[in-house]
This record gives sequence, structure tokens and C-alpha cells, in this order.
Amino acid sequence: MTGADRIAAAIRARADRGGRPGRNGPALVAFLTAGYPARERFREDLASVASHADLVEIGVPFTDPMADGVTIQRAAHAALLSGVTLSWILDELARDPRPAAPLLLMSYLNPLLAFGLHRLPAVAARAGVAGFVVPDLPFEESDELRTALDAEGLALVQMVTPVTPQPRLRTLCQAASGFVYAVTRTGTTGRDVAVPPAMLRYLDDVRAASPLPVCAGFGIRNPQQVEALRNHVDGVIVGSALVERLERGEDAATFLRSLRAAVT
Repeated sequence: MTGADRIAAAIRARADRGGRPGRNGPALVAFLTAGYPARERFREDLASVASHADLVEIGVPFTDPMADGVTIQRAAHAALLSGVTLSWILDELARDPRPAAPLLLMSYLNPLLAFGLHRLPAVAARAGVAGFVVPDLPFEESDELRTALDAEGLALVQMVTPVTPQPRLRTLCQAASGFVYAVTRTGTTGRDVAVPPAMLRYLDDVRAASPLPVCAGFGIRNPQQVEALRNHVDGVIVGSALVERLERGEDAATFLRSLRAAVT
């Protein structure tokens, strides 16, 4: 099974694709910034998060995280100051034991280019990475990275938003691998998001256009939001709220269990 297939299978195993919630509700995709809040605790934090999530998205710190709000910006800045790099992350992930949940790297394009697109996929696959999210990579400029990742069976997740026109939405959904990342609103991550009927209609449209699981992200922070979304997506992505709990020294597992409990 390829990395892209593992991602889709992990999400579908939690929530069935037929428009009805699975027995355990939507899949949980948990985000943490690599090496934050403490570089020496990265593997411990990752293991804790991965044991209670269906998929883990690991943020590669970058100097200009334009899609991220203040929480993840703060985390990325601190991680960079502590010496976290893409090479360090891949070295850490290559060590045993490895999490059972599939791992996804969320990286802006520059760190990937600096590492080298020609060698990135093979190194990432050996480290157990199943795919990538690259927020600042336009679809029209993604062929080189997509081809490189395809050679190793790794996913390139596509992001769509509430203002994506329908023809482009269909194109992005058909080009995606792993899952489709449905951004809940325009703007940056972190701000709490309401779940109005218009958002649910948008998510239903994405799901109808996508042959892959659809996961909603940006601003998902509490069980009430997860419950409101459960019939409209296959998974929910929780980022800033989880990073904030990690930086306060709270138990990530307890928080993730509270989200799971909302739909079981």
C-alpha cells in the first residue's frame, strides 16, 4: 500500500465514505509543529498525539508561514530558534519506534526546494512520511513535486476554500491524493470558526466533487464544532488548539479524547 493509499484508508477506516458518519465519527487529523514546545520532546509528543489521532500532520517550521495564525507562527519561530530543520525532522522520524498513524508533513515550498526535490521523496518515504501539504504551491506549478512524490507513492494533498470556483474545485479534487483539505474559511489558521449552514453546503459540495476523503481544517477547536461537521466531512483537522495545549504543558491525549467523545 502506498503512502497516499495509507492516508485515505486511515481516514475511511474511521468515517465511512457513503455520506453517513462511521461508528466512531469523523477521523481526527492532529497537527503539531515539529520540535515545539521542546525539541527534545518531539518524539514523545508525536507518540502521544499519534496514539489518539487517525493521521498526524507535522508542521515544518518556516520563517514566513503565510497561511498560519499567531499560534503556529509562534511555534514555528521558536522551533527554528532551537535548530529544527526539515533534515532534522526526517532524521527523527526515521528512528524506531515509529507511530502507527500515517504521517503527513505540512511544509511551505522553500524548505522542500532547499532540501532538493530530487531526493526528498525517497528520504521521506524511508522516514515513514506518507504525504505532504504545501500551502503556498499553486496547482499550476505543482507538476514537478507531484511527479517526484508519485514515484514513491506519496500524497500531495490539495487545499480548497469556500471561494474556490466550481470548475477549479473539481480539478483540484481530481488531482488530489490522500485526501482533500477543505479550508473552512478564508484567512489564516487558529481563529475559532462558526459552523453556519453556508459552510456545511460548501463542505457537501467538496465531498460531492471528491473521489477521496474530505477533511475540514482551520479554526476547529472544540467538540461542538466536530459534532456539527460530522455528517459533512470524513475528517477534521485540529491544529492551533492542540499546539496551544502542548505549549501550556497540558495532556494532548486528553484533549483529543474529548474531541473523539463528541461523536461516539
